[in-house]
Amino acid sequence: MDGDFESQNVWWRGGELLAVHDWDSVVALPEPAVAGAAAAVFTETGRAAERATVEESARFLECYVRARGVGWGRQEWGMAWAAGLWVRAFNAKKTVVAGAGRELLDQLAAQAEARLRLMD
Repeated sequence: MDGDFESQNVWWRGGELLAVHDWDSVVALPEPAVAGAAAAVFTETGRAAERATVEESARFLECYVRARGVGWGRQEWGMAWAAGLWVRAFNAKKTVVAGAGRELLDQLAAQAEARLRLMD
């Protein structure tokens, strides 16, 4: 399964998901981890203002669970939030190392506590 659900990697046709593509990001993870990572980055197009808020990530996960018709327990919810925090930290590190500024790191710091609380 692809693990990079940024908007530029998702193709739609007539409101239906057609493909998720970014083959350097193929993963073999439990479903809650994939969904959690997607919830953290689904709004991203490369501009800072389009990063998912904690509330947007929560709505994404709630809609995902409802659409799948599954019931997640505490462990699955924790895994989803941990995966989302991981991908946000990875993206922030990558941006800082590339010399593109600390903006992502600052955004991560502002949201980290709330995302950590939701893991529990």
